[in-house]
Amino acid sequence: MRMEGKVAIVTGASRGIGRAIAIALAQEGVNLVINYTNNAEAAEETLKAVEAAGGKGIVVQADVTKPVDAEKLVKAAINNYNKLDILVNNAGITRDNIAIRLTENDWQAVLDTNLTGAFNCAKAAIRPFIRQRQGGRIINMASIIGLMGGVGQANYAAAKAGLIGLTKSLARELASRQITVNAVAPGYIDTAMTAVLSDELKETITKQIPLGRRGKPEDVAQLVLFLASDRAAYITGQVIAVDGGLAM
Repeated sequence: MRMEGKVAIVTGASRGIGRAIAIALAQEGVNLVINYTNNAEAAEETLKAVEAAGGKGIVVQADVTKPVDAEKLVKAAINNYNKLDILVNNAGITRDNIAIRLTENDWQAVLDTNLTGAFNCAKAAIRPFIRQRQGGRIINMASIIGLMGGVGQANYAAAKAGLIGLTKSLARELASRQITVNAVAPGYIDTAMTAVLSDELKETITKQIPLGRRGKPEDVAQLVLFLASDRAAYITGQVIAVDGGLAM
C-alpha cells in the first residue's frame, strides 16, 4: 500500500488518533503536514515519530475553526510539497455535560471545532484538488456517538452527526472530480480524551464491546490508511465504524 510522495494534512495530529494516523501514513511514504492548535511540544513529538518511521513532515499551528487558518494549512502543503493529495479532518474536542447543564459556550466550542473546522479545511482543500486533476481523498473523523447518541454528549453527538451529513454531501458534490469523501466512526478508543473516565465506567463500556477489548489509535489509523490509498478509489460517501462491534 505504498503511497510514496503523496502529501497529507492531518489536523489535530499532536496526539492520540491523529498522531497514529500521521505515523501510519509516514510509514507508507506520505509527506505530512502535522497540525496542532495549542500543544507545540506534542506536535514536535509527532514529527519525531514520523521521521523515525522514515517519513517527512512539517509542523503547522492552525486553529481550524478559523477559515484563514484552514487556508494556511493548505498553503503550507502546497508551498512545501507542491501539491495536496489527502486531508484527514481529525481535530476534535469534548465538553461533556447533560443537556440541561450544557452551556452555550460548551455547545458552540464543540460544534465549531468538530464540524465547522472540518468544513473549513475541506473547503480550503477542494480547489487545489480540482486544479491538480488527480482526484483526492477527504477523510472525516466522525464517531459512533454521531450514529447512536451519548448521555451527556448532545453537543458532541450533534457535531459528529453533522459531520456524517457533510461527508455524504461533499461525496456527491466531488465524485465527478474523482475526489472521494468518507467518514470513520471510532468507538471507544484508548486516548487522552477517554483516559479521564473512571475505571468502573471503562470496564462497563468494555463489557458492551463484542470483541471484548477497547480500541487502540492504531486500529483507527489502519482504516484511514486504506481509505487514503488507491485501493479505496471506488469507495465514497461511506461511514465506517471502528468500534469492535459496539454500535451494531
